[in-house]
Amino acid sequence: MIPRPTSHSKALGPGVAGPELAVATSAILDRPPQPSPQNPLCGADSFMVDPHCISDPARQHTQYPYVTGTSVLGFKYKDGVMVACDTLGAYGSTKRYKSVERIKKINDRCIIAASGELSDFQYLLKLLDELTTDDFRADDGISLGPQEIYSYLCRVMYNRRNKFDPLWNSLIVAGIEPGSVEATESSSSSSFLGMVGMIGTHYTDSHVTTGFANHLARPLFREKQSDDMSEDAAVELMHEALRVCYYRDKQSMNKFQLAKVTNDGVTISEPYALDVKWDYKMFTQPTKWAVGAW
Repeated sequence: MIPRPTSHSKALGPGVAGPELAVATSAILDRPPQPSPQNPLCGADSFMVDPHCISDPARQHTQYPYVTGTSVLGFKYKDGVMVACDTLGAYGSTKRYKSVERIKKINDRCIIAASGELSDFQYLLKLLDELTTDDFRADDGISLGPQEIYSYLCRVMYNRRNKFDPLWNSLIVAGIEPGSVEATESSSSSSFLGMVGMIGTHYTDSHVTTGFANHLARPLFREKQSDDMSEDAAVELMHEALRVCYYRDKQSMNKFQLAKVTNDGVTISEPYALDVKWDYKMFTQPTKWAVGAW
């Protein structure tokens, strides 16, 4: 504990601590002053991060998510793959950032969408940007396909999990395999859709979801989705699932983006809202006839 100063600044008068007493020095300590994040020795202002503290091996990042995105939904249809999510970045239970784009284009054949910690998602986008830059520099007309990007992300997530410093995300990778235009014209066998979890768990399917949508949207997909459904039917099913998630997930908001990957390329819509209905009887009186309710 730093001893309380017993003298006052001669310049400022009695009762006021002057600059020489604002920071404890070796004159009143038994040891030289030590750096801290609140009082750096480098001369920075108080509460600035000190370089000495950044190099501390005990310093950790993202052991718990702070600014997060909720569910992502995706499924295959006749012409390709469709993915959708909202644009909310929630700070705990606070709907803090309302225009966060969580669907990103990797190349002309692949997109990635994420739920979970947004800063970790930004880190993953930097890694993928390095890969696409290498493809561009090679200038050989070959780019990474969705299967390759999916495999790469599986290894990245599992590697960070083994370091006990996981990237707090669930990812959806969707796209069309390069060089498979002929196959897509007759079927959806060349379209790709996969999910990667925060500890490296992964699977591919005709429909995938992350977050709360695993419980809310996936039952709808099991009942109504098919690989040969038309685009209009796919959009209608996606809107129905998004509407259900918005009704039941408090971390969601009515502002969505919808992305499609087809042989014509990647299309990501501008944010839009859905028509919703809140005057259902069970919404207006959710506890009516419930035992002990009032």
